[in-house]
Amino acid sequence: MSASTASPAASVGATSKGTARASRTVNATSAATATPAAAPPAEPVRLFNTLTRQCDVFTPLEPGKAGLYSCGLTVYDYAHIGNLRTYLFVDLLRRVLLAEGYDVNHVMNITDVGHLTSDADEGADKMELGARKQGRTAWEIAEFFTQAFKRDLTRLQILEPDIWCKATEHVPEMIELIAHIEEEKFTYRTSDGIYFDTSKLPDYGQQAGARIGLNDEKRNPQDFALWKFSPEGEQRQMEWDSPWGRGFPGWHIECSAMAAKYLSVPFDLHTGGVDHIPVHHTNEIAQTQAATGKLLSKWWLHGEFLNMKDRKMSKSSGDFLTLQSLIDGGYDPLAYRYLTYQAHYRAHLTFTEEALNGAASALRRLHETFAALPEESGAAPESAAVERFRAALREDLNAPQALAVVWETLRDDTIAPGVRRATLAAMNELLPLGLEQVSQAEPDQPPAEALALLEQRNAARKARDFAAADRLRGELAALGYEVRDNAQGSSLARK
Repeated sequence: MSASTASPAASVGATSKGTARASRTVNATSAATATPAAAPPAEPVRLFNTLTRQCDVFTPLEPGKAGLYSCGLTVYDYAHIGNLRTYLFVDLLRRVLLAEGYDVNHVMNITDVGHLTSDADEGADKMELGARKQGRTAWEIAEFFTQAFKRDLTRLQILEPDIWCKATEHVPEMIELIAHIEEEKFTYRTSDGIYFDTSKLPDYGQQAGARIGLNDEKRNPQDFALWKFSPEGEQRQMEWDSPWGRGFPGWHIECSAMAAKYLSVPFDLHTGGVDHIPVHHTNEIAQTQAATGKLLSKWWLHGEFLNMKDRKMSKSSGDFLTLQSLIDGGYDPLAYRYLTYQAHYRAHLTFTEEALNGAASALRRLHETFAALPEESGAAPESAAVERFRAALREDLNAPQALAVVWETLRDDTIAPGVRRATLAAMNELLPLGLEQVSQAEPDQPPAEALALLEQRNAARKARDFAAADRLRGELAALGYEVRDNAQGSSLARK
């Protein structure tokens, strides 16, 4: 299902008048991270809204401000590069809004409880399952993979959200929201939990995917769990008392509760992957409308899948690549970021080694050409080029078009070299390409990573560990360097 052909319950409606939400006091884990300074609001930004299936001018609820909520990672395993493609598109959205003068409040959740292995509300909680597989507690693996996720964001130069919020730290808010939904007569009880009755919303299901599971107590196949009871005679690692019994929250309720806490309802922008459209986001909309009579978010943006040849990347199937695996293969993380820029965020992108090699080679050429440009004090960016670049990004985050402007600018001999450098540096603020890391003084000097690998290879050869020496030669080749051995030792040359 693509973002251009489906919407998250676009016509969901409720007769509920809603109820007032009490104030909430549970704290979030805050990330104090520097972000680009905002400028006065400038040109309009056009975005594709999955809800309306149209590309329209973004109009925030409060002039000059943008509340942004992003569905974060379920931290039972590492993020795969398909997950990270979604966060790269969200980062681009945030940077563009900041550049156009919006005060952006970005909230991202961490799902550390409640996400079951089946969208039909069956199977084990992914956190509990991951804990059993790895021989650690659910709390330990949640913290471990949360930190791994944050490292990946840093490596890709993705700005941290203004607020991180963990599901386990907001269970009281979820219980409160479920109680409001119950007061509005949208719930019923089964032997294994409290469920949302989707039949009470007449238009629910027009875009939602049916979840036909083994629970024959469900009134409708697409009804979903708001609260799950702990299995009788079994103590879970993550469980809480509630008015309905001891247990844990369903997956969907966490985002509605936390978004309401930090952004209020409605807010401006909700993002995620296209896989969230038929179930997760549809259910977020439904339960919020039942409790408040309001639409959760005005704009819904979804990033398309990253495919590996003929299959979608999936953590649950074990068929995925991590950012670390690319780094271990000798690739700069920004080469992967560059690769994602070559397709629009709403278009499928197929990952292959050849495609990544091409992106790495192009990024390397960009760095080398940029490094050869003189850095002139006081040189200002070329305004026409910057405007064409920003215009591309204002048109639904068109990164491929913006990248084309980068290369046009780099090769435009009518622009003075120092001005070209300043122009590209300005573009790098919105479309991070690692140009701020490029040294003008020694453009041909191999990076520290390559020199360290050469030193390891020399040590391996001295120890007559030729297998290790060959492996290290391969890693240097992946970085774009050829090893040249002579009587004086070894050196590196660009391939």
